[in-house]
Amino acid sequence: MDFDPTTPNVARLYDYYLGGKDNFAADREAAEKILAVAPELRLAARENRAFLGRAVRFMAREGITQFLDIGTGLPTQGNVHEVAGEVVTEPHVVYVDRDPVVLTHARALLAGAGRGTTIVQGDLRRPEEILTHPDVVKALDFSRPIGLLLVAVMHFITEDDGPARIMATLRDALPPGSLLALSHGTRDARAAAVDKGTEVYQKATSPLVLRTRAEIEALFTGLELVEPGVVWLPQWRPDHDPIDPPDTSLILCGVGRKQ
Repeated sequence: MDFDPTTPNVARLYDYYLGGKDNFAADREAAEKILAVAPELRLAARENRAFLGRAVRFMAREGITQFLDIGTGLPTQGNVHEVAGEVVTEPHVVYVDRDPVVLTHARALLAGAGRGTTIVQGDLRRPEEILTHPDVVKALDFSRPIGLLLVAVMHFITEDDGPARIMATLRDALPPGSLLALSHGTRDARAAAVDKGTEVYQKATSPLVLRTRAEIEALFTGLELVEPGVVWLPQWRPDHDPIDPPDTSLILCGVGRKQ
């Protein structure tokens, strides 16, 4: 992927929703077009980040000490190694992204994160290459449970990319006891937000492919869903008063366990 500041970038759009500064005029213009119709998108981005934190803490409390975060996006507060480090000693975290700008920022901002943090260029559409990457193999022990994080990334995978194949490849590589945390934009959200979001992302670095609840649940095939199952972001084991109505978060999420 080549660097192009004139094309809206999905990682920089997300950064803008979160109130970050690692974005360009094209990103801000595209984001504001969506926010004009769906102002709840800022809330959705924050809720998605909060879900990531709760999921990582849950995994760590379940004994997970190593994590594979695919489609990590631009570093911000509450990164996986920071959250996991609150629960376990010296977690091993591999961050994967295909965007060279994201990788440059990640390497600069995470330079002092410690030996347990690894940053790898990889494309979710080619999961085999991620799983066999020398740095991934070196950093993670695939004989012990792994926490796999696919947070707000599968909705950039088109049907032509083969989402079922991607999920099966990743699932089959995980040892028993591993956990998957996944969040995904849904067509079951408010129609205006769905339509404008889909339209704007068609002109970004990746199209937005929103799916129904049933289609998102199918991504957990072969895994046992952890309670409360696939729910709106603020409904997954909240540690604060959940927003009402919960579908304002626009995104469904869940955690699955490999037996």
